[in-house]
Parts: sequence; structure tokens; C-alpha cells
Amino acid sequence: MPLRGYLLASLDSKPPHIALLFTTFPKNSETFLQRDVAALQAKGLNLKLYSLWGGGGEFRGLPVQNFPKWRLIPLLLFIFPWNCVRRPRLVRDLFEGVLTRSAPSWLNFWENMLGAGFAGRFAWQLQQDPPALVHGAWAGAPATAGWVFWRMFGWPYSTGAHAYDIYEHGGDWWLREKLQHARFIHTSTEAGRRELIERGVAPEKIICIRRGLDTFPAFKPLRANRRPLRLLSIARFVPKKGLEHQLRIYAALKAAGLAYEARIVGAGPLRGKLEDLAFKLGLGGDVKFLGHQPQPEVWAQLAWADVLLHTGVVAPSGDRDGLPNVIPEAMAAGVLVVTSPTSATTEAISQKRTGLVADVDFPPAWVIALRRLGEDDKLAATLRTAARRWVEENYDAHQNTARLVECFQKAMEA
Repeated sequence: MPLRGYLLASLDSKPPHIALLFTTFPKNSETFLQRDVAALQAKGLNLKLYSLWGGGGEFRGLPVQNFPKWRLIPLLLFIFPWNCVRRPRLVRDLFEGVLTRSAPSWLNFWENMLGAGFAGRFAWQLQQDPPALVHGAWAGAPATAGWVFWRMFGWPYSTGAHAYDIYEHGGDWWLREKLQHARFIHTSTEAGRRELIERGVAPEKIICIRRGLDTFPAFKPLRANRRPLRLLSIARFVPKKGLEHQLRIYAALKAAGLAYEARIVGAGPLRGKLEDLAFKLGLGGDVKFLGHQPQPEVWAQLAWADVLLHTGVVAPSGDRDGLPNVIPEAMAAGVLVVTSPTSATTEAISQKRTGLVADVDFPPAWVIALRRLGEDDKLAATLRTAARRWVEENYDAHQNTARLVECFQKAMEA
């Protein structure tokens, strides 16, 4: 701990802590946030975890306090009217924002209201042991709560800003205000950083720190005979994953006579639609939908696969992927990767250096790419070696978390 932090801690019986705010924590589809918490905990930071919607329980011995929605009742009846008297400027600014601009969606509107509601309801509780820093894992509801706490008490706050926060329906409703006053903004891709700079966020505030692996898996040998080619996809069944395109790619492979087996790991609202499309395309026994799988089984599927397919697209809402964790995981394990060029996936997959890139709207390009990976041992070996090297240099959780810890410490001391 830096000297100043040590002296402050010695004057108070309670050591300084960071309040980590999540939308839902822990959540199966957001393992990267669980890794962040585990890594920060391992670095010795004093953490208190709050989940604004769902979640709760315990994580690695840390209680996760959730926000029972019934607590909004006393907020509306007593706390909000009291703050209208006590903090009229804050309430005025909130109403001015609501009345002078339209939220990009009702969901984003209520996400921000949830964050404000959480701050109003938990203000008294957090005042009993004020955090040295409030960090919102997302720039939606969690960052709104951090911003409100800053307005109420002057507590410093920081926030993550991920693809959903930046792109969904054009970005979060209150994004400009929240990022303007945050001590730092954590993105995990250079694409996200560039987008925020283009929107006027001060470059020095935006820190690109990638996620990471705690331990690197064994680098499996290249399968000598890759016929049939073992294809794997790990994705939520939502529009931005482009899984309808992926099924059409499988149909093109079948029409081209390329022998393969395909497995899709994941769950989500589009599953029924995708299964119907697979049936219509005659993919029957060629493609297996395995549903959601726990992390150990995900690694088992990567051990089985020759190639990971990522067919990300820009969804109608504007949402898109950053760099999904499964891509560096596959690269680390020795699984070849073919990806679409959408968003930040090409920060890891460089054409013919660490993997192959193909347009999802042109299935023949995928047929050519996958045929090459199935037949060209020299190319496959070169790509796998370079991919593993990229992950070791860029996706080491210990190195990346050390940078994040430094950001937290500087934010608490500023």
C-alpha cells in the first residue's frame, strides 16, 4: 500500500475499501468480471461487492449485497422527497437531464433509474463506512450510482465502459456526464478507447487494460488428421453473435463437401429460432447445440476443437462485441480461430498471423479459410504459435491486474 494510504488506514480502525458495483453479480455469462474480482482480491485490495439487479450471495468468501426492489418504496415515499429539500441542485440536474433528452431505450432509462435508486437507498448505509473509491463495473446503472454518490458526498468514482455501454442504441443515456467526472475509465479494447475519444472523453482518463487468464492452459498438439474438422462456437444466443450467419456457413461447408463436426455452446433467447434454421438448412446431425456449459466444460470443448468460429456482427440495436474472452482462451489452448472483422476481435486475430478473418456475409470465404486450416499443417502451426505468443504477451491476468490495481490506488489518492 502506498505511504499515504497506509497512514490513512492507521488513523482509522477500518481499512479503506473499494465499493465494486455490478448490474448482476455473479453472472454466468460475465466470467470476466469474476476474474477481475478474484484477481483484485488476490492483490490484497479491500473490496465490498454490491449487485444492483439479481445476483447476490457470496463470491470467494466475499458477501455480495444485492438490492431488494421493495426498498424502492421507502425511497419514493421518504428519501426522495427529503433529498428534494436537502439537495435541490442534484435533483434539479436529474430532472433537467430526464426532460431535455430522450433515453435511447426504455431499458437504458430504467437502468439509469436503478442506479440512482440504489444510490438514494444505500447512501445512509455507505456513509457509516465511506468507500475510498466507488467503481462501477459497467457504465450503466453501476456508474450512475457512482456519479450520484459523487454528487452527494464527493466520493471519487471510476467506471468500466464496455461495448454494450458504448454502442447499444448509440450508447448509455447519461454516458457523457458519468465519464466526464470519473477518476478513470477502464476499457478492455483499443477500439473502445478510440470510440470514447471520438465522443470527446479526455484521452488521459481512458485506460485500456485487457482481461486475462490466471493460468495458461496446456498447449495441445495439432491434430495430424483434421478430417472431419472439429468446429466450435461459444456464444450467447443474441443478435450480435451472428449465429444465423454461422449456420449458413455450416450449410456452405456441407455443400462444398468439407467434412466437419460442429458444436455450439451457449444459451439465450434466439435458441429456438436457431434450431429451426438449422433444421431448415438440413444440418441435423452436423451441428449440436450443447446449451450453457460451466467453465470446466468450456475448456473440455476447447480441448476437443480444431477451430473456434466467431461470427460477430453489429446488431440492429448497434450493440457488438469487444474482444470476447473465448477468443484468447482458444488461442491460448492451441485452437485455431476464424473471426469476422467486426469490432475489436481483430486486435487479437490478425489475418494470416494469429488466425484468419472472413466476412460473415460471404460464406465461400469461410469455406476457403476452413479448408486451408484443415489441410495446411504449416499454416496451422504458424498461426497457433503466434496466437499463443499474443495471449502470453497481452492476456496475462497477473500483469494486467497489477495495472488495474495501480489505477485504483491512484484514484483513491488523487
